[in-house]
Amino acid sequence: MTAEQKTPVILQILPRLETGGVERGTLEIASALKEAGWTSIVVSGGGRLVRDLEKMGTEHITLPAYSKNYFVMRKNALRLAQIIAERNVDIVHARSRAPAWSAKWACEMTGVPLLTTFHGAYNIGPFKIKKKYNKVMTDGVLTIAVSNFIKQHILSNYETVEADKIRVVHRGADAERFDISKVSQERIIALSQKWRLPEDLPVIMLPGRLTRWKGQLVLLEALSKMQHKDLRCLFVGSDQGRKRYRRELERKVKKLGLSGTVQIVDHCSEMDVAYMLSDIVVSASTDPEAFGRVVPEAQAMGRIVIGPNHGGATETIHDGETGFLFEPGNAGDLAQKLDIALSMTPEDKKRMTEKAVASVRSEFSKALMCAKTLDVYREILTNYPARKSHDDDPGA
Repeated sequence: MTAEQKTPVILQILPRLETGGVERGTLEIASALKEAGWTSIVVSGGGRLVRDLEKMGTEHITLPAYSKNYFVMRKNALRLAQIIAERNVDIVHARSRAPAWSAKWACEMTGVPLLTTFHGAYNIGPFKIKKKYNKVMTDGVLTIAVSNFIKQHILSNYETVEADKIRVVHRGADAERFDISKVSQERIIALSQKWRLPEDLPVIMLPGRLTRWKGQLVLLEALSKMQHKDLRCLFVGSDQGRKRYRRELERKVKKLGLSGTVQIVDHCSEMDVAYMLSDIVVSASTDPEAFGRVVPEAQAMGRIVIGPNHGGATETIHDGETGFLFEPGNAGDLAQKLDIALSMTPEDKKRMTEKAVASVRSEFSKALMCAKTLDVYREILTNYPARKSHDDDPGA
């Protein structure tokens, strides 16, 4: 049966369905598949987002896809091959390394094409010991890179990968959700009261889980060096059990005399409202981010953004036009850019934010990401059809 004669069946596999960019992207593609009239299946170790997935009509199958144990991965591959045959799957789309190995073996058993999404600049470890493990993310018939930065990372570190097998599909901000006109004043007031924000001070926000590489410590140092002192700074994100790092941040706040300035709030499910409460949104990651949705989400909400001059931020921020870039890890440079942003005239601020909103809608929207991903699926269905019948015994 050809791709034209049947509804395409796409199976996405990832470790778990908890919070995170990979998980959100999986749900967004599942939704786009349903809207296109295709069949969507997701395999994972489960998590809080399974319910959301099933609400949209996508089947979820639980497997310990998060396991890095070789024997569990092999067992997952056998079960995955059965699922591929039973559900008549046309493409397996792997989004992380451990499940990608199981997917690769299952695809070899069934002859179904494998697609991978390279979501991060994976560490190859000392003496490149992880290079072979990581390379599975380039072993599909095609590989999606979530930014041009990641494409170059792949080509620089995995020499056998051909550039014409990589498709750049930027992760996207949900321009429907992150839209100023859709955030009510009541929601803004409610969250402002919950966080006890003063009405007359500018707010700087760094969204992201509390982990060292996200750069909270860099921002704290920058705040201590700024000329502007009357402001509020919010760290929005869960510590995810990193209690020691959270205590380190709290000690640093006291040491720098920022107790009246910095406020650590936990996970926020209303990020559209949180962005509206801020004047400046900062991404301060010390390691290059593969893409980083914080920047385009904040830009879509008309906020001034400041990000590090490396990784995906260099693609979403045009320095001085749609935001500001600072030298990664340089608290003094970040302080300077924060002072510049706070000193902008209303006219300059309006000019910058309007350019940023337009950039997100034309280049970095969720709709565009979904459309480009489905185009990759169509390309595979046309040029890399399954080599065997789905009815073949996967164990043969």
